[in-house]
Amino acid sequence: MTEPLFSEDEEFDRPRLAAHGPVRVRVPAKINLHLHVGPSRPDGFHELTTVYHAIGLYDEITARRGDTLTLTMEGEGAGELSLDEDNLVIRAARVLAAETGHEPHARLHLKKQIPIAAGLAGGSADAAAALVACDQLWGTGMSRDDLAAIAATLGSDIPFLVLGGTALGTGRGELVSPILTGGHAWHWVLAVAEEGLSTPTVYKTFDEIGAQTNAGPPDGLLAALRQRDPEVLAAELANDLQAAALHLRPELQGVLDAGLDAGALAGLVSGSGPTCVFLAEDARHAALVAAELEARDCCRAVRTAVGPVPGARVL
Repeated sequence: MTEPLFSEDEEFDRPRLAAHGPVRVRVPAKINLHLHVGPSRPDGFHELTTVYHAIGLYDEITARRGDTLTLTMEGEGAGELSLDEDNLVIRAARVLAAETGHEPHARLHLKKQIPIAAGLAGGSADAAAALVACDQLWGTGMSRDDLAAIAATLGSDIPFLVLGGTALGTGRGELVSPILTGGHAWHWVLAVAEEGLSTPTVYKTFDEIGAQTNAGPPDGLLAALRQRDPEVLAAELANDLQAAALHLRPELQGVLDAGLDAGALAGLVSGSGPTCVFLAEDARHAALVAAELEARDCCRAVRTAVGPVPGARVL
């Protein structure tokens, strides 16, 4: 029997003392293996049915004791992202403090590798990491489900990134139900675009162009995950937002074509884009596809990653 890629972390479910030293948390990016966009809701969001999948491309947050709440960063997006109250990391820390009766005091440092505005939920990942890091720093004793519930008040993707693995998302994406995949590893190649795409803009374009919702129910995708056959899974990948992303960035079609020409089993835009994700047979095949994409110079960067992996976890 294949061993799972990760085990459940029971430490989330028992009381903890506050940490005296720094707390370092690693959090993955996510891709959507299936994304069906339903009608608009009264709150302005769309009703979604999605299958989230956490992959091994990571950001890290280090939390230390402090007299105030501050955020510094390095890596992807340094100098572009605000580090004040507009940042989800700061908002996450403040919400956790308010919920648990702690002073929102911490020195947070973000080491960022997940590209921003790339359809990989990098900002949501950082908020999830901040919740886990501050929970450990302050010794709040919150369970993983408690943290996911707080995360749902901050953003649609954040609860999943607290949990990780592979999961079904409903509502606006914040209602998360884990999917057991038996520990099978899937191999992916990511083509990162030169510039990001705004998620609200993609949804607005989706509405304006009347994009067709081809994804439908995720039953076929869920069955494919259980079969553990990459070619079967390739036929079930779907994203209703892809048409809107391609409308805004027609050049992404060339990236998708290049990945398929390079031998990928399937390719699709990740979430709201503009990162394109390709499924490979195994690690060797992923490396070959990545090398061919790099040779074609059709995107800013190419990465390989495996999934599923855990959500935000203390290192």
